[in-house]
Amino acid sequence: MAYLYVLLGLLVLFLGVVIIRTLNFKVKENAKAYDEEITFDTNKAVENLRTLVRFKTVSYRDGSLEDNAEFEGLLNTLPKLYPNVYKTCTQTLMDDRAVLILWKGKNVGPATVLMAHYDVVPVNENLWDKPPFEAILENGVIWGRGTLDTKVTVNGILSAAESLIESGFTPENDIYFAFSGGEEINGKGAVNIVDYFEKNNINLALVVDEGGAVVENVFPGVNKPCGLIGIAEKGLMDVLYTSKSAGGHASAPKPNSPIINLSKTILKVESKPFKMHLTKPVLEMFDTLGRHSSFVYKMIFANLWCFSPVLNMLCKKQGGELNALMRTTTAFTQAKGSAASNVIPPEATFISNMRLNPADTMDSALQYLKKTVNDDRVEITKIHGMNPSRISETNCEAYDKVASSVVSTWKGSIAAPYLMMQCSDSRHYGRISDKVYRFSAMDLTSEERATIHGNNERIRVETLLKAVEFYIRLIKQC
Repeated sequence: MAYLYVLLGLLVLFLGVVIIRTLNFKVKENAKAYDEEITFDTNKAVENLRTLVRFKTVSYRDGSLEDNAEFEGLLNTLPKLYPNVYKTCTQTLMDDRAVLILWKGKNVGPATVLMAHYDVVPVNENLWDKPPFEAILENGVIWGRGTLDTKVTVNGILSAAESLIESGFTPENDIYFAFSGGEEINGKGAVNIVDYFEKNNINLALVVDEGGAVVENVFPGVNKPCGLIGIAEKGLMDVLYTSKSAGGHASAPKPNSPIINLSKTILKVESKPFKMHLTKPVLEMFDTLGRHSSFVYKMIFANLWCFSPVLNMLCKKQGGELNALMRTTTAFTQAKGSAASNVIPPEATFISNMRLNPADTMDSALQYLKKTVNDDRVEITKIHGMNPSRISETNCEAYDKVASSVVSTWKGSIAAPYLMMQCSDSRHYGRISDKVYRFSAMDLTSEERATIHGNNERIRVETLLKAVEFYIRLIKQC
């Protein structure tokens, strides 16, 4: 009987610790918001973005499909759209459509780099409701490929600089505008710019590229807009699974044909997901946003020491973005078998696209897959990929500048670190800086986010104007 009292006492102690920790898991002071009114030529900013969108700067891995005249036309038009920038700043063109613009500051301190890319992904025009390269403005919305990804950022950066220069502003330290014309195909433009910084011993105080945005209903129990600032990005790896046989006629199939072997492989990989890792970006996101959550979720995030297995179980079952934040994911995306329906394939292949958690590498992920599948009839090889990026600091002035610009521009929002699932040019800057942040200066609905790389990409005018405002606020701190 005594042991029951002991168990009851332990249970009461456990519940007491959990509740006390939850009650003490209070909202921390977030980034400082400023009420300064920002003014600029809004009509010009709108028309400049429309002009940029009309250039069909579509990048392809097969360079013969690209229209160089469109890329050159956009670059030749920039001085006309942003004359103050080109009178004041110095532009350097580099290989692989890299553009580096220097705005000299008053001092010779560490520089700021504001990044974007001006190439876009291909479109299937027949599936669009409006032409993708005419930049139609209708009901306060601009339609077109690149409106979100990321000509809005090119325009936001340059429009902000254009307005500030006109007002007589000069930054305290040098600011570089680094634009790539081949980001969508993992081109070398950004690499060439980083090489330039490294070769010339240019120290960087802050780098900002595309990434998170101001979004709602993305974190359990939080009903405020969240400005997600990526402090790292997952790695990427495409993996080839191959199984071979003697082939033969489909009328007399033998067991364990290549497609059967590969199907079993998929089931093994799906049933044994990668281990959960609570890395720095995720822990800091939970620590920031979890404090704004409802009581039940707050209890989980305040007591991960005991509830992480529950969180792990829920994420594995539901999948989705929260699950992807915490583990390496595998999505099977392509398959190839026989050339005829009545022939057993002599060789079948599946391809999976993997997004690597910062705790994993391409080598460790490949080793895990081989161990999980454990089948000599299936060959598993890497096609190509990249390891996760370096993780940037958050307890520093650089992060504070970005966070402050976010909450000052989108009143009532919460700025929080997060782990970016996609890949960007900013990963290359990890070799020269740990102050690299990924934030697309927009507030986006889930529907709008779905149009990035999809059909009917479009942007609200108020969204593009907020992008300019964000960069004005950020530049004034640099």
